[in-house]
Amino acid sequence: MEVLYTKKALQLVLQDARSKGKKIGLVPTMGALHEGHASLVRRCVGENDVTVVSVFLNPTQFNDKRDLEKYPRTLEADCALLEACGATYVFAPSVEEMYPEPDTRVFSYPSVDDVMEGAFRPGHFNGVCQIVSKLFYAVEPDRAYFGEKDFQQIAVIRAMVKDLGIRVEIVSCPVIREESGLAMSSRNTLLTTEEKNTAAEISHTLFQSRDFAASHTLEETREFVTEQINRTSGLEVQYFSIVDGDTLQEITEWKDASFIVGCITVFCGATPIRLIDHIKYKG
Repeated sequence: MEVLYTKKALQLVLQDARSKGKKIGLVPTMGALHEGHASLVRRCVGENDVTVVSVFLNPTQFNDKRDLEKYPRTLEADCALLEACGATYVFAPSVEEMYPEPDTRVFSYPSVDDVMEGAFRPGHFNGVCQIVSKLFYAVEPDRAYFGEKDFQQIAVIRAMVKDLGIRVEIVSCPVIREESGLAMSSRNTLLTTEEKNTAAEISHTLFQSRDFAASHTLEETREFVTEQINRTSGLEVQYFSIVDGDTLQEITEWKDASFIVGCITVFCGATPIRLIDHIKYKG
Protein backbone atom coordinates (compact mmCIF):
# COMPACT_ATOMS: atom_id res chain seq x y z
CA MET A 1 0.00 0.00 0.00
CA GLU A 2 1.22 3.48 -0.84
CA VAL A 3 0.23 6.78 0.78
CA LEU A 4 -0.01 9.72 -1.63
CA TYR A 5 -0.43 13.37 -0.70
CA THR A 6 -0.92 15.21 -4.00
CA LYS A 7 -3.41 14.89 -6.86
CA LYS A 8 -0.52 14.83 -9.33
CA ALA A 9 1.11 11.80 -7.69
CA LEU A 10 -2.25 10.05 -7.41
CA GLN A 11 -3.19 10.67 -11.03
CA LEU A 12 0.19 9.44 -12.21
CA VAL A 13 -0.21 5.98 -10.65
CA LEU A 14 -3.87 5.75 -11.64
CA GLN A 15 -3.09 6.68 -15.23
CA ASP A 16 -0.76 3.69 -15.39
CA ALA A 17 -3.41 1.39 -13.88
CA ARG A 18 -6.08 2.68 -16.24
CA SER A 19 -3.84 2.19 -19.27
CA LYS A 20 -3.68 -1.50 -18.33
CA GLY A 21 -7.47 -1.74 -18.27
CA LYS A 22 -7.72 -2.00 -14.49
CA LYS A 23 -10.96 -1.09 -12.71
CA ILE A 24 -10.57 1.59 -10.04
CA GLY A 25 -12.69 1.83 -6.90
CA LEU A 26 -12.83 4.78 -4.49
CA VAL A 27 -13.83 4.92 -0.84
CA PRO A 28 -14.05 8.55 0.32
CA THR A 29 -13.57 9.01 4.09
CA MET A 30 -12.81 11.73 6.62
CA GLY A 31 -10.55 9.45 8.64
CA ALA A 32 -10.99 8.12 12.18
CA LEU A 33 -11.76 4.82 10.49
CA HIS A 34 -13.66 1.93 12.05
CA GLU A 35 -15.14 -1.42 11.00
CA GLY A 36 -17.86 0.34 9.02
CA HIS A 37 -15.22 1.92 6.79
CA ALA A 38 -13.31 -1.37 6.68
CA SER A 39 -16.38 -3.14 5.30
CA LEU A 40 -16.55 -0.59 2.45
CA VAL A 41 -12.85 -1.03 1.68
CA ARG A 42 -13.05 -4.81 1.67
CA ARG A 43 -15.99 -4.72 -0.72
CA CYS A 44 -14.15 -2.26 -2.95
CA VAL A 45 -11.07 -4.49 -2.95
CA GLY A 46 -13.22 -7.47 -3.90
CA GLU A 47 -14.90 -5.70 -6.82
CA ASN A 48 -12.03 -3.70 -8.33
CA ASP A 49 -8.39 -4.09 -9.38
CA VAL A 50 -7.26 -0.90 -7.63
CA THR A 51 -8.71 0.52 -4.41
CA VAL A 52 -8.14 4.17 -3.51
CA VAL A 53 -9.19 5.37 -0.05
CA SER A 54 -9.20 9.11 0.54
CA VAL A 55 -8.58 10.31 4.09
CA PHE A 56 -9.45 13.98 4.18
CA LEU A 57 -11.24 15.96 6.87
CA ASN A 58 -13.19 18.31 4.65
CA PRO A 59 -13.69 21.74 6.25
CA THR A 60 -16.36 22.98 3.84
CA GLN A 61 -19.00 20.52 5.02
CA PHE A 62 -18.85 21.62 8.67
CA ASN A 63 -21.29 24.41 9.45
CA ASP A 64 -20.07 24.37 13.09
CA LYS A 65 -16.33 25.05 13.50
CA ARG A 66 -16.38 23.48 16.97
CA ASP A 67 -17.58 20.23 15.40
CA LEU A 68 -14.65 20.34 12.96
CA GLU A 69 -12.14 21.04 15.74
CA LYS A 70 -13.18 18.07 17.87
CA TYR A 71 -13.46 15.59 14.97
CA PRO A 72 -10.94 12.76 15.61
CA ARG A 73 -7.74 12.69 13.53
CA THR A 74 -5.97 9.31 13.43
CA LEU A 75 -4.07 9.00 10.13
CA GLU A 76 -1.43 6.53 11.36
CA ALA A 77 -4.05 4.13 12.73
CA ASP A 78 -6.19 4.66 9.63
CA CYS A 79 -3.33 3.61 7.34
CA ALA A 80 -2.70 0.47 9.40
CA LEU A 81 -6.36 -0.52 9.10
CA LEU A 82 -6.43 0.21 5.36
CA GLU A 83 -3.31 -1.82 4.69
CA ALA A 84 -4.84 -4.76 6.54
CA CYS A 85 -7.98 -4.42 4.38
CA GLY A 86 -5.97 -4.57 1.15
CA ALA A 87 -6.22 -0.98 -0.06
CA THR A 88 -3.87 -0.10 -2.91
CA TYR A 89 -3.50 3.63 -2.32
CA VAL A 90 -4.34 6.05 0.47
CA PHE A 91 -4.89 9.61 -0.70
CA ALA A 92 -4.27 11.93 2.27
CA PRO A 93 -4.06 15.48 0.91
CA SER A 94 -3.76 18.73 2.84
CA VAL A 95 -6.52 21.33 2.84
CA GLU A 96 -4.31 23.49 0.60
CA GLU A 97 -3.98 20.63 -1.89
CA MET A 98 -7.73 20.20 -2.22
CA TYR A 99 -8.62 23.89 -1.92
CA PRO A 100 -5.76 25.93 -3.44
CA GLU A 101 -8.38 28.65 -3.73
CA PRO A 102 -11.89 28.96 -2.26
CA ASP A 103 -14.47 26.70 -3.89
CA THR A 104 -17.37 28.99 -4.77
CA ARG A 105 -19.43 26.34 -6.54
CA VAL A 106 -23.01 26.05 -5.34
CA PHE A 107 -24.90 22.76 -5.55
CA SER A 108 -28.65 22.62 -5.05
CA TYR A 109 -30.77 19.49 -5.35
CA PRO A 110 -34.25 20.04 -3.97
CA SER A 111 -35.91 18.01 -2.59
CA VAL A 112 -33.14 15.69 -1.41
CA ASP A 113 -30.69 18.25 0.03
CA ASP A 114 -32.94 20.79 1.73
CA VAL A 115 -34.66 18.52 4.28
CA MET A 116 -33.45 16.78 7.43
CA GLU A 117 -29.65 17.22 7.55
CA GLY A 118 -29.89 19.91 4.89
CA ALA A 119 -32.35 21.91 7.00
CA PHE A 120 -30.44 21.55 10.27
CA ARG A 121 -26.90 21.91 8.84
CA PRO A 122 -26.99 24.74 6.29
CA GLY A 123 -24.21 24.41 3.73
CA HIS A 124 -23.32 20.85 4.77
CA PHE A 125 -24.34 19.12 1.57
CA ASN A 126 -22.85 21.87 -0.56
CA GLY A 127 -19.51 21.09 1.10
CA VAL A 128 -20.05 17.37 0.59
CA CYS A 129 -20.67 17.93 -3.12
CA GLN A 130 -17.60 20.17 -3.40
CA ILE A 131 -15.21 17.59 -1.98
CA VAL A 132 -16.77 14.47 -3.48
CA SER A 133 -16.81 16.03 -6.95
CA LYS A 134 -13.15 17.03 -6.50
CA LEU A 135 -12.30 13.45 -5.53
CA PHE A 136 -14.23 12.05 -8.49
CA TYR A 137 -12.38 14.37 -10.88
CA ALA A 138 -9.01 13.48 -9.32
CA VAL A 139 -9.50 9.71 -9.18
CA GLU A 140 -11.96 9.08 -12.03
CA PRO A 141 -13.18 5.90 -10.34
CA ASP A 142 -15.32 3.27 -11.99
CA ARG A 143 -17.12 2.75 -8.67
CA ALA A 144 -17.39 4.73 -5.43
CA TYR A 145 -18.50 3.23 -2.12
CA PHE A 146 -20.57 4.93 0.59
CA GLY A 147 -22.14 3.65 3.81
CA GLU A 148 -25.92 3.72 4.14
CA LYS A 149 -25.64 5.20 7.62
CA ASP A 150 -25.40 8.51 5.75
CA PHE A 151 -28.61 7.67 3.91
CA GLN A 152 -29.43 11.21 2.78
CA GLN A 153 -25.85 11.88 1.67
CA ILE A 154 -26.02 9.03 -0.84
CA ALA A 155 -29.17 10.52 -2.38
CA VAL A 156 -27.45 13.91 -2.68
CA ILE A 157 -24.33 12.37 -4.27
CA ARG A 158 -26.44 10.45 -6.78
CA ALA A 159 -28.16 13.73 -7.72
CA MET A 160 -24.79 15.48 -8.08
CA VAL A 161 -23.36 12.71 -10.29
CA LYS A 162 -26.37 12.95 -12.59
CA ASP A 163 -26.18 16.75 -12.64
CA LEU A 164 -22.45 16.87 -13.47
CA GLY A 165 -22.56 13.93 -15.86
CA ILE A 166 -19.85 12.05 -13.96
CA ARG A 167 -19.52 8.45 -15.09
CA VAL A 168 -19.23 6.51 -11.85
CA GLU A 169 -21.28 3.77 -10.23
CA ILE A 170 -22.38 4.75 -6.72
CA VAL A 171 -22.38 1.66 -4.50
CA SER A 172 -24.29 1.92 -1.22
CA CYS A 173 -23.32 -0.50 1.55
CA PRO A 174 -25.29 -1.60 4.65
CA VAL A 175 -24.92 0.03 8.06
CA ILE A 176 -22.38 -1.72 10.28
CA ARG A 177 -23.32 -1.76 13.96
CA GLU A 178 -21.55 -2.33 17.24
CA GLU A 179 -22.64 -5.29 19.36
CA SER A 180 -25.02 -3.00 21.20
CA GLY A 181 -26.75 -2.05 17.94
CA LEU A 182 -25.28 1.45 17.86
CA ALA A 183 -24.46 2.46 14.29
CA MET A 184 -20.69 2.67 13.89
CA SER A 185 -19.45 6.23 13.52
CA SER A 186 -16.17 8.09 13.92
CA ARG A 187 -18.03 10.30 16.38
CA ASN A 188 -18.58 7.30 18.69
CA THR A 189 -14.95 7.67 19.81
CA LEU A 190 -15.96 10.98 21.41
CA LEU A 191 -18.48 9.22 23.68
CA THR A 192 -17.67 7.87 27.13
CA THR A 193 -18.44 4.20 27.80
CA GLU A 194 -21.57 5.24 29.68
CA GLU A 195 -22.67 7.52 26.85
CA LYS A 196 -22.15 4.75 24.28
CA ASN A 197 -24.36 2.46 26.35
CA THR A 198 -26.97 5.19 26.47
CA ALA A 199 -26.70 5.84 22.73
CA ALA A 200 -27.58 2.21 22.01
CA GLU A 201 -31.15 3.14 22.95
CA ILE A 202 -31.41 4.92 19.57
CA SER A 203 -31.13 1.74 17.53
CA HIS A 204 -33.11 -0.30 20.08
CA THR A 205 -36.00 2.10 19.69
CA LEU A 206 -35.77 2.16 15.91
CA PHE A 207 -35.83 -1.66 15.78
CA GLN A 208 -38.82 -1.73 18.16
CA SER A 209 -40.61 0.83 16.03
CA ARG A 210 -40.59 -1.51 13.04
CA ASP A 211 -42.82 -3.95 14.96
CA PHE A 212 -44.81 -1.06 16.46
CA ALA A 213 -45.48 0.32 12.97
CA ALA A 214 -47.17 -2.91 11.87
CA SER A 215 -50.22 -2.06 13.99
CA HIS A 216 -50.02 1.72 14.37
CA THR A 217 -50.30 4.80 12.19
CA LEU A 218 -47.29 6.60 10.82
CA GLU A 219 -47.84 9.54 13.17
CA GLU A 220 -48.14 7.22 16.18
CA THR A 221 -44.88 5.57 15.15
CA ARG A 222 -43.15 8.94 14.85
CA GLU A 223 -44.35 9.91 18.33
CA PHE A 224 -43.34 6.52 19.78
CA VAL A 225 -39.75 6.87 18.58
CA THR A 226 -39.35 10.50 19.59
CA GLU A 227 -40.92 10.13 23.03
CA GLN A 228 -39.11 6.90 23.92
CA ILE A 229 -35.67 8.29 23.04
CA ASN A 230 -36.33 11.63 24.73
CA ARG A 231 -37.31 9.77 27.92
CA THR A 232 -33.79 8.33 28.05
CA SER A 233 -31.54 10.52 30.19
CA GLY A 234 -28.67 11.89 28.10
CA LEU A 235 -30.49 11.69 24.75
CA GLU A 236 -32.37 14.41 22.87
CA VAL A 237 -33.94 13.95 19.45
CA GLN A 238 -33.19 16.77 17.02
CA TYR A 239 -35.49 15.35 14.38
CA PHE A 240 -37.13 12.08 13.36
CA SER A 241 -38.54 12.12 9.85
CA ILE A 242 -40.40 9.29 8.16
CA VAL A 243 -39.89 9.81 4.46
CA ASP A 244 -40.28 8.41 0.99
CA GLY A 245 -36.95 6.61 0.57
CA ASP A 246 -36.57 7.85 -3.01
CA THR A 247 -37.63 11.52 -2.75
CA LEU A 248 -36.76 12.01 0.98
CA GLN A 249 -40.00 13.95 1.40
CA GLU A 250 -42.01 13.36 4.57
CA ILE A 251 -45.13 11.25 4.22
CA THR A 252 -48.22 11.05 6.41
CA GLU A 253 -49.52 7.53 5.79
CA TRP A 254 -47.89 4.14 5.26
CA LYS A 255 -49.64 3.80 1.90
CA ASP A 256 -47.97 6.98 0.58
CA ALA A 257 -44.83 5.21 -0.67
CA SER A 258 -43.46 1.75 -1.45
CA PHE A 259 -40.04 2.59 0.02
CA ILE A 260 -40.25 4.18 3.48
CA VAL A 261 -37.37 5.14 5.76
CA GLY A 262 -37.22 6.72 9.20
CA CYS A 263 -34.22 9.05 9.56
CA ILE A 264 -33.14 10.31 12.97
CA THR A 265 -30.57 12.60 14.54
CA VAL A 266 -30.00 12.52 18.29
CA PHE A 267 -27.76 14.52 20.62
CA CYS A 268 -26.00 12.32 23.16
CA GLY A 269 -24.13 13.24 26.33
CA ALA A 270 -23.14 16.42 28.06
CA THR A 271 -20.91 17.73 25.24
CA PRO A 272 -23.18 16.79 23.25
CA ILE A 273 -22.28 14.48 20.32
CA ARG A 274 -24.58 14.43 17.29
CA LEU A 275 -25.47 10.91 16.11
CA ILE A 276 -27.48 9.84 13.04
CA ASP A 277 -29.22 6.58 12.18
CA HIS A 278 -32.13 5.28 10.13
CA ILE A 279 -34.52 2.38 9.82
CA LYS A 280 -36.27 0.96 6.75
CA TYR A 281 -39.99 0.35 7.22
CA LYS A 282 -40.89 -0.64 3.64
CA GLY A 283 -38.94 -1.53 0.52
